[in-house]
Amino acid sequence: MDTRIRSWVKSITWRVLGIVLLGVISYLITGDWQEMATITVIFHLIRVILYYYHERVWERVSWGKVKHPLAVLPVNQELSPEDLEQVRSKLKALGYLD
Repeated sequence: MDTRIRSWVKSITWRVLGIVLLGVISYLITGDWQEMATITVIFHLIRVILYYYHERVWERVSWGKVKHPLAVLPVNQELSPEDLEQVRSKLKALGYLD
């Protein structure tokens, strides 16, 4: 699952492209910088907010996701390199890793 900040960054970077595109189109149609700016800012502010919530909802939908078989293990902190090596060794011994 993406963190909330990652979802925000993804939505903002995607919108930058949209802002430029809509800004150019708006200016070509209106010929006015102020109208172009108003249209572009309002439209993209709404879109960023909607995209964020759209992403958060889709993160809850399991359809189409490949789930790692160990994802069911509740891990409440990062594994140390030593712990990770022990897990690798055990999985290899059980035949799960080559």
